Amino acid sequence: MSDTDSDVTIEPDPSDWDLCPNLNIPTNSSLSKRQKSYHNMSDSEEEEASIKLPAAIQRQNTEDSHSGRSSPKLLKKIKKSPLSKTLISNSLQGEKSAVLDSESDTNNSARSKKSSESKSVSRKESRDTPALKRKHSSGDSPKRSPSAKSSEVLPLCRYGSKCYRKNPEHFKEFSHIPKDEDNSIESGSNPRQRGESPPIKRQKTGASRVAAKEPIDVFNHAQPTSFFLTKVHGISNDYNGTYTMSLKDILSESMGNLQESCQFNYMFEIPWLMQQYPASFRQKPLLCVHGFQGGQKSALEAEARTYTNIKFCQARLEMPYGTHHTKMMFLLYSNGLRVVIHTSNLIERDWHQKTQGIWISPVFPKLKSGASATQGDSPTHFKRDLLQYVAAYKAYQLKDWQDHLSRHDLSSANVFIVGSVPGRHMAEKKHCFGHMKLRKVLNEHGPPKEQTAKWPVIGQFSSIGSLGASKENWLAVEFLQSLATVKGTSSVPLASVELKLIFPTVDNVRTSLEGYPAGGSIPYSINVAKKQPWLHSYFHHWRSEGRGRNRAMPHIKTYCRPSPGWEEAAWFLVTSSNLSKAAWGALEKKGSQLMIRSYEIGVLFLPMYMVKKSVFKCTSKVKEAGQMTLVLPYDLPPRPYTREDKPWIWDIAHKELPDCNGNMWCPS
Repeated sequence: MSDTDSDVTIEPDPSDWDLCPNLNIPTNSSLSKRQKSYHNMSDSEEEEASIKLPAAIQRQNTEDSHSGRSSPKLLKKIKKSPLSKTLISNSLQGEKSAVLDSESDTNNSARSKKSSESKSVSRKESRDTPALKRKHSSGDSPKRSPSAKSSEVLPLCRYGSKCYRKNPEHFKEFSHIPKDEDNSIESGSNPRQRGESPPIKRQKTGASRVAAKEPIDVFNHAQPTSFFLTKVHGISNDYNGTYTMSLKDILSESMGNLQESCQFNYMFEIPWLMQQYPASFRQKPLLCVHGFQGGQKSALEAEARTYTNIKFCQARLEMPYGTHHTKMMFLLYSNGLRVVIHTSNLIERDWHQKTQGIWISPVFPKLKSGASATQGDSPTHFKRDLLQYVAAYKAYQLKDWQDHLSRHDLSSANVFIVGSVPGRHMAEKKHCFGHMKLRKVLNEHGPPKEQTAKWPVIGQFSSIGSLGASKENWLAVEFLQSLATVKGTSSVPLASVELKLIFPTVDNVRTSLEGYPAGGSIPYSINVAKKQPWLHSYFHHWRSEGRGRNRAMPHIKTYCRPSPGWEEAAWFLVTSSNLSKAAWGALEKKGSQLMIRSYEIGVLFLPMYMVKKSVFKCTSKVKEAGQMTLVLPYDLPPRPYTREDKPWIWDIAHKELPDCNGNMWCPS
């Protein structure tokens, strides 16, 4: 075991920045929503995007976001590339098509005096635009183009005035005005003129039926793994049904009668967070555990001044450059307690168009009166380890929640806690946190050596810290030793264990739903990348076709040991820990102590405790997944980088091609 005592990070570890490091917590005045051309963004999202652009373009973007126009400055840059011209042309054609569709819809609604009175103000305004006025006067609407005279010659459509078709050719071939109604057109007696809309045919798909279910039904369907991704705006509803949850779903009345809650996280938007709670729960006590200091702490507390039910707990950060990166919820119900461990900051943009992971526990019932604190533990020691983790905060504000955990029966938990807390951990404590805790659990309960010793290991994350001048400094020796551990031994020949790291390419980010701004949540700095060029040979693309999230950039962090055939897995871990020593810890003094800088938490899935088998069946194809299948967030097998692929680096310019929204990435 190499001594990494000398390899201590001497600068802030970018892997612990979920967002741009100079992003301030938004104040109350900055939380008003502004309408974007593609979707609603919070102020923090706009600020994060604007950080990376020159001031002139920032101003132009702000002006254009309100007017709905494309920025001339950005378009000028884009037109330098032939491909960019094509993208712009397609975009303009799409906008033109959208306008024509809007005009057609407006024409249909304008045919009825009664229905027009019930239309929204925006529709009334749109009918008065010059373009639409010309449309009405020229008689170009396909459903109005056949005149009364031509209707006498054309055969009558079988649906008559109630036809729901919109194809212009159909209206050239068939009349929709019966002869007995022909003379009534001018008098307004025609049903089409009376504003009677044709019936709309709606097809119910399996995904829409699932989406219509209550959150508790979606939760029950996902057992026994209870692993979910967050819902993503802008993708097919087919992929937002089973195995997905929104924050509103988690906090909904369907999941339980909430009495109070505790939110551990790195970033908060308090007004937005409160809107995710049902109205009936918004006055319930809420404790927010954070790691902010100084001005950021003051700004966070200022956001919550109008909410008398909110209190705060500041996590102690004893190590330089450490962060409170844990993302966890305690939800106390009238009939029990639920624990949620996930990967999302409590800010709007993290729950909008990113791939995030969630593990949700069952409702743990209360123990009988007089039961000891050690009762109600599970075979995975979930209760013991969670209490140990919370106690490490040494915060009086968490005393009540420690008591709540002690008084509940957590024996139904089927996952292992793998957490990190700041400090230098020695002796037995060295195996309680970080990658050494993972090593210990796999050594005691992991897969058998003869079965999985040569299976590959996958690491997937959204940020990378400084790992040393060579792979032997930490990644391919110390860290891989923990990941490759099997039952009974951690002494596995590492040369036979292939490590595959999934990290977004520049093109992954550029073509994502958010475009380049998605890269603001994927911090890998150029200074760190230059020091570890050897790392790039491990990289693989982000791909998630099976979950419909190819374009939803990952903020999720997972580690997994799949079979060489990619259809089975020996274990799976979802966590807040990125690929960094600050998160996982680094051994010091010839392996006698483990130094960790940040708070992190995750849960380890072992098949024996979930499906009573030695391996999981695994797939990312959510539509084909069975009840006992581990549904992964990414596709297997991973696709390695080509020579042309470059990992996303967030603090250099990306001007080669525009993103899907027509923007360049120009960090200041």
